[in-house]
This record gives sequence, structure tokens and C-alpha cells, in this order.
Amino acid sequence: MTHPHSLTVASYNVHKCVGIDRRFDPHRIAHVIGEMRADIVAVQEADKRFGRRVGLLDTATLREHGLNLLPLSRLPDGHGWHGNALLVRHATLSRVECIDLPGAEPRGAVVAELSLPAGPLRVVAAHFGLLRRCRMRQGAAILEAIRRGPEMPTIMMGDLNEWRPGRRSSLRLLEPLFGNLALGPASFPSRLPVLALDRILGWPRGILAGVQAHDTPLARVASDHLPLKGRLTLSAAAAQPDEARQAAA
Repeated sequence: MTHPHSLTVASYNVHKCVGIDRRFDPHRIAHVIGEMRADIVAVQEADKRFGRRVGLLDTATLREHGLNLLPLSRLPDGHGWHGNALLVRHATLSRVECIDLPGAEPRGAVVAELSLPAGPLRVVAAHFGLLRRCRMRQGAAILEAIRRGPEMPTIMMGDLNEWRPGRRSSLRLLEPLFGNLALGPASFPSRLPVLALDRILGWPRGILAGVQAHDTPLARVASDHLPLKGRLTLSAAAAQPDEARQAAA
């Protein structure tokens, strides 16, 4: 039986809805997302990158799968912020901060506070840059954005573009909050994944489990990344000792 406070969360770099067969197919991407039956999905590259940032997702098909797009774009026909979109089921948006991330190329992140039947949840959706020094600055900017908000369970999802473990990883500065960031499931390239570029992280520790790549025949062709999914249990946040909560202070 599914725990009443348990949710499925997912992260997916949809490669602007262009598959490894070079076909632009938002309908196919929507069905991959539907396969996961997720309650919250962070999507990267949901808009055109150059020119007018028109949204690329098949929102009608996503609604058929029970997922609604949160209003993050500042453009009437956009789907996200710097390509970062959020899809939700049975959740309402309480507060959102869309931030520009520092770096050599335009990048952004969304910090959304959601109201769910199981309680409040902060979702950080991000797509980090290609340069290590930029990823470190981007991680620091996100930690600062989290500290500005109220204390609540937090997940961070996205394509963080870091493939190196240990001391060389640009994600080490996230460890005081999210814990030891050992290599996650390989998600890139989708046909034969060897690099763990995509991540789902959770605070307090213990609220997130079972993170894995969603590896299906359709997912292997729909984008150059496989999506990740995991199980989030909000009731686990209440069981954390006070010392663990101090990491977010």
C-alpha cells in the first residue's frame, strides 16, 4: 500500500523535445512523463533557448496524465524560467522565486513553495552550467535562496551537469544541506547511460528514497537524457532530530 504522505517526484531534461532520432516530438515527451505517474516533475529545456522563449511542452497531453504546468514564465506562451518548468498533480503554488544563476551562460532556477495534501514542500528546479566554476557559484546561489525562505521539507531536482564524484565535484558545497552526494543513477546519454548528470536531492535526510533512472524503450529515444524518479515521504521530515535541521539554517 502507498503511504498517504508518499509522492513520486521526477526530473527530466527533455532536450527541447528533440529525440535522439532528431525528431521534434512533444507528444512523445509527454507520454514518457506520463509513464512515470509522478506527482511533481521538474523539466529542463522546456522552452526555446534562443529568440522568443516559446514553450515546447504538449500541455494538453500532460493534462490528460493529470499534470498541470505551474505559471512560472514571464511570457504568455512560455512554459518555464530559463527552460525550467514544473508540472504538478494535486498541488497549489504558495510562493515562487525565479532567480538568475551566475555564470558564463544564461542559466536560471526556480524555488517554488507548494501546498500539498501531505503538507508544505519547497521544490528547487535547476539546470546548471557546463563549467565547474560556474556550477559552484550556481550551487551557492541556490543555497542562499533556500536560506531566505521558511524552514520546510525541500527537494532539489534538475540537470546539474556534474559527472565527477568526490573532491573534484562542484556539488560538494551542497552536502552540508543534502548529505553525501555520491554518484546518482546514470542518465546520459539515454541510449547507453554512463554519466550521472541529473539529480534529485532531499532535505531533511531520509525523506527521499528509491531514486532511479526511468529506463523504457520510449524514454531511450525521446530525449538524450533519461528522466529520474524517486519516492518522497513528507512524514519522514517530522521525524528528523533538531541537529539535522540546523544544516538548513
